[in-house]
Amino acid sequence: MSWADLPPELVCRIADGLDDLKCYASARGTCSTWRSALTPPSPSLLVDHGDDPIKRYITTAIKRRTTAASILTRRSFGLNPIPSGKLCPSACHSFNLTTIPSVRTYLGCCGGWLSLSVCIDGGHSLLSLFHPVMAAEILLAPLIYDSRLVSKMVFAPNPTTDYFLAAVICDINRLAYVTAGARRWAVLDPICLAAGDQIVDLLYHKNGMVYCLTRFGDVHVLHLPQRRRREPVILELNAPATVETLLPSVGSNLPFDAATSFAPPYNTISTFTSVNNIVFCDGNLYQIWRNATCTVILQLPGGGRCRVEHDEIFVLRYDPQRRPYWDIVADLRGHSVFVGRNNAVSIYAEGVPGLKGDCVYWIGGRGRDRGMVYDMKTGRSTPCIPLMDGVVPGSPQSTICWYFLSDE
Repeated sequence: MSWADLPPELVCRIADGLDDLKCYASARGTCSTWRSALTPPSPSLLVDHGDDPIKRYITTAIKRRTTAASILTRRSFGLNPIPSGKLCPSACHSFNLTTIPSVRTYLGCCGGWLSLSVCIDGGHSLLSLFHPVMAAEILLAPLIYDSRLVSKMVFAPNPTTDYFLAAVICDINRLAYVTAGARRWAVLDPICLAAGDQIVDLLYHKNGMVYCLTRFGDVHVLHLPQRRRREPVILELNAPATVETLLPSVGSNLPFDAATSFAPPYNTISTFTSVNNIVFCDGNLYQIWRNATCTVILQLPGGGRCRVEHDEIFVLRYDPQRRPYWDIVADLRGHSVFVGRNNAVSIYAEGVPGLKGDCVYWIGGRGRDRGMVYDMKTGRSTPCIPLMDGVVPGSPQSTICWYFLSDE
């Protein structure tokens, strides 16, 4: 009798005792029968319980301070502890540091890897990629910039120590990028944005293309330099990268005009939504807007008023062949999207028990970092994960991002 001959019920009983995500994922990889019997652990909410003694006490069953709260399995899985940010003396010496930094910031997530930042003196940031399942870490070159103004990072999937591409938002209108072999990050010239606008989200798509979204809905594309994985690293400097505007009829030196990009009233709403994300779904590019402040009544330029509810979400699809370029949509063609600090992900929900189609999964909700799901059909957001293992995923300041394993 082989492992594949075990009844699915017995396979599930075996998996019930696996509280470590690496062990559970390995069990699903045993054979096709086991993979069919065991529910995928992704998507999950990555939760950091930190040094709070109460959180450590209620997670004794998991014995981890970092967990992945799975939407589909309704379970929490343990992960390897995320590095605290403190560097060993030898690492500090290699970076010429006189003090040991200890302030860690989460900048992004893609394919199982997290991007971490540690602030040091003199406006420098030490950045790394960490895989909490494999406990693998890749140190990146130092970023010489004001670390307080560095936000989201995206990077190419499946990074290795000798092959990686990464980009990060610097300040309100600048981007920086780094490639394997470079001794430091390249900080690009400021992008021309409308007055009061700023870059708020990045999306790594493919072939070194990074889509940059601003608060007002402007989109630019960063083209990172490409090389084959097996090519040796020769240069210690980053190869040149270029930035261009997405809209085909707008010159790179002209300011963004919401009136030609969004139909009323969304050309007005675009300046009032405080959380914006960009995502590819079913081959189309979408913007996700959310009003994360409070309910507002907008006075429209052509007369009339528009009420925008707190946490109301708007989904717009890009079409370069029409005017305006971005049009509001009522569905995602059966897909669901996961937005936040992670590189945005879309999933076709049909046939996936526990996952709802035409939904936006986001993190927040009235001051709490909770996993929320916005149903485009009902126009309402609700928590997407109940109480599990004595832990409420998304307790204040604990939820990091949506987490997906690289093989799913």
